[in-house]
Amino acid sequence: MSGYISNLRKHIGHDTILCVGAGAYIYKDGKILLQKRKDDGTWADHGGAVELGEKVEDAARREILEETGLIANRLELLGVFSGKEMFHTYPNGDKVYLIVVSFLCEDFSGEIKMQEDEVTELRWFDMDDLPENVVPSVKIHMAYAAEVLRKRRVGKSEKNNKT
Repeated sequence: MSGYISNLRKHIGHDTILCVGAGAYIYKDGKILLQKRKDDGTWADHGGAVELGEKVEDAARREILEETGLIANRLELLGVFSGKEMFHTYPNGDKVYLIVVSFLCEDFSGEIKMQEDEVTELRWFDMDDLPENVVPSVKIHMAYAAEVLRKRRVGKSEKNNKT
């Protein structure tokens, strides 16, 4: 949990807050790297809360490095996701309405190294065979990421067939 959110929780307990998150989908060769969360055993992208004064891109890069050991060389904005469907209750009872700024990361370097404090598994999933056990608020942007990547794959395939 971020320092800002942790400090805020000391004052308000589990009450509902608005939280800005930044996350990314790491993509390579038709597969998306996902993490299995330690707190509830669900699959998710790589991300977390934006700290006070932190740029969302920097937060996404920080979370990718912390959770996977990979360095995001380039991030592409996927979208901003908000609304009632982004409500989430964490296993400890903390309640949040999330505003998530989500990125795609196809340009990365380094070796995969799982952060064992928050993650129990890192696995590459074919974007046409994503897991069912996904954090409910993540399902929205995960489905969107898969749709964007499928369209790119089809576009590249059509372009290659024309040449």
